[in-house]
Amino acid sequence: MHLDNKRTFTPEQLHYLRLLAKQYPTVQEAATEVIRLQAILNLPKGTEHFMSDIHGEHEAFLHILNSASGEVKEKLVELFGNSMTQRDRNDLATLIYYPAAKLGLVADEQEDLEEWYRLTIHRLVELCRYVSTKHTRRKVRSFMPPDYELIIDELIHLAEEGGSRRDQYENIINTSIQIGQAANIIQAISEVIKNLVVDKLHIVGDIFDRGPRADIVMDSLMKTNNVDIQWGNHDVLWMGAASGSRTLVATVLSNSIRYNNLDVIETGYGISLRPLSIFANEVYRDCDTRQFQVKLTGSDADQYTEKDKLLSARMYKAITIILFKLEGQKLLRRPEFGMADRLLLDKIDYKAKTVVIDGKVYPMTDCDFPTVDPNNPYQLTPEESHVIDLLTDSFRHSEKLQKHVRFLYSKGGLYKLCNGNLLFHGCIPMTEDGQLMRFTIGGKERSGREFLDYAEKTARKAYYDKRGSAEGQFGQDFLWWLWAGRNSPIFGRDRMTTFERRFIADEETWAEPKNPYYIHYQNPTVCELLLAEFGLSGPHCHIINGHVPVKVRKGESPIKGGGKLIVIDGGFSKAYQPTSGIAGYTLIFNSRQLRIVSHQPFAGRYNALHKNDDIENESLVFETLENRMRVSQTDEGAELQTRVDDLMLLLEAYRSGAVTENHKS
Repeated sequence: MHLDNKRTFTPEQLHYLRLLAKQYPTVQEAATEVIRLQAILNLPKGTEHFMSDIHGEHEAFLHILNSASGEVKEKLVELFGNSMTQRDRNDLATLIYYPAAKLGLVADEQEDLEEWYRLTIHRLVELCRYVSTKHTRRKVRSFMPPDYELIIDELIHLAEEGGSRRDQYENIINTSIQIGQAANIIQAISEVIKNLVVDKLHIVGDIFDRGPRADIVMDSLMKTNNVDIQWGNHDVLWMGAASGSRTLVATVLSNSIRYNNLDVIETGYGISLRPLSIFANEVYRDCDTRQFQVKLTGSDADQYTEKDKLLSARMYKAITIILFKLEGQKLLRRPEFGMADRLLLDKIDYKAKTVVIDGKVYPMTDCDFPTVDPNNPYQLTPEESHVIDLLTDSFRHSEKLQKHVRFLYSKGGLYKLCNGNLLFHGCIPMTEDGQLMRFTIGGKERSGREFLDYAEKTARKAYYDKRGSAEGQFGQDFLWWLWAGRNSPIFGRDRMTTFERRFIADEETWAEPKNPYYIHYQNPTVCELLLAEFGLSGPHCHIINGHVPVKVRKGESPIKGGGKLIVIDGGFSKAYQPTSGIAGYTLIFNSRQLRIVSHQPFAGRYNALHKNDDIENESLVFETLENRMRVSQTDEGAELQTRVDDLMLLLEAYRSGAVTENHKS
């Protein structure tokens, strides 16, 4: 390699290179790092795993996360397809998914436990070595628990060799068994394998609501390496509640009570609903609550007495009326949201028991609202204000919820560009004629990427700006708009008809028209224009979308726009599965292909552990790359190449004398 010793450097370059020289103070250290980075650039691209619309279904989520949507079993087939029975491969797969729990069962079932340990460690080491080929040795070691790093690293590399080195390999395994460490080593290797199989995890929105334990999902994500999140409307809802928005606290509680999903609030986040239950039992004791029956499904219905059901209905009605009042206050405060037509409490005729919506009069199924003053319908009573203040304080002071929401902010955003793909939850709002919809919220007209950038910045103000400040208040109001606002990019509908569903029998009023995006995205040209809006173009660029369940029962495909757009919401939540017909889509993007996986409902963790019941799935490869994709062709590769270029410049500066080496004495 020829380096020009006569090169001159600008003052800015020299300043940067001298800073870089503190990290690599000699030619040898800089050159070694160049060699290491070049080796990484030549490796195959790591596997990306995309999941969406988890909706608190923690057991199904954890199983799909642990199995990497079938990737673990794929590797087992590739490696052991001719040497292990399918039953043995299934046993090994379950062990990798749930090592601690499975080891407990095996200890009770195996007659010759030591032999089982020996055989299992052999197989796991071989699999670990197989899936580590796409990673540097340093990266593989980074996934190893410190207590077992040296042992696992030694096993992986001794397994490649024969002769006396093979004896050393066997000796490590035998000693581990003899001193009672085999189970810990098996658990450690299993976790390393799962980390190596998937390089990046993308969560394309809606972690919260519907399912029982979104907090468990969040705990798992916080332990996951290399994860990013594109906020969904249900995530933004909880972010707003945690930031102190009374409206969004009321919304969270209304949703959770309706779907009988209070475990996440009371058990997961330690938030007491006692103030609401006392208020509802007192104020709504003699009220009609027939329109507020809580949804109970399956065995749930048998667990509750009539008294329990009545209390839930009262609580549901009480918090919903508080919600409608707070939403009305927000719409009156923010005319720029353009949603004055959703002010409905003041359109009720209590004598006639009717309401006017869009100029049409509808009979109401329920007008029994003891806390609503017809002359000032959006004002909270002192008791309502006290209750919602107490509940909001509980959300703000839930340590676990705050930790989870900070994680959502630190790892999340409204969209992400990654390796040629555009990821977002809802939509890029469009007009009927296929143009980007323009919004004037915030005092300036914006559309497309510019509006999403503005929206994300404003969403952060709700949590991080000073409490009580005008900016923080607007941020909280804007989070509500993102949740339910007309054509919001993560709601994607004209209106949220909660009022109509509770009080009007005419189901035509329940319609929530989707943004025209959901028609236009069938057109490949439109998809290419949307990708171009975000600076992406080329045959292997895609939009990856969640939010709207794919109605598989009706023959709908998750692949839109001639393969340029993939929808991966197929119904993770049990509440949506009757509509979708399956239990979710996930997407795998490795160095050779893009593969969409459809999942059937999960039989539960118990069956997985005791019967090796996996989630049944079907895999469809919808795009194959012409050549295997290398790290050098990824976004990470571009950053690494910039680093290489900088180090090459530093080498040149060292050899020209522009920067002086600092050899340690």
